[in-house]
Amino acid sequence: QVQLVESGGGSVQAGGSLRLSCAASGYTFSPVVMAWFRQAPGKEREGVAGSTRSISTYYADSVKGRFTISRDAAKNTVYLQMNSLKLEDTAMYYCATRSGGGSWSDVSTYSYWGQGTQVTVSS
Repeated sequence: QVQLVESGGGSVQAGGSLRLSCAASGYTFSPVVMAWFRQAPGKEREGVAGSTRSISTYYADSVKGRFTISRDAAKNTVYLQMNSLKLEDTAMYYCATRSGGGSWSDVSTYSYWGQGTQVTVSS
């Protein structure tokens, strides 16, 4: 059974940085995509960044140039480096993975999710 465990969330002032980690275990397949999503209160879950098996990366327009997704295959871990954080980045952040295809930001295509880690940005 695939397990994803996120860590690294917390509270930070606007302009600050955080690094999220997602440790994966229990794979019985080679993950095609590992991605980060976020969900703010009252809003739908949205894709933040994705990393494919071919090491292509994708970002939501709102985080381009500020966030960086990376993978450590040896550790089965994916990271999200978040710089220049804004108030609107406040949300619960989730790691997700899947074995199939589709748009990297399509929530419905992901079978495995972590429990989430809270990121709160204050002024």
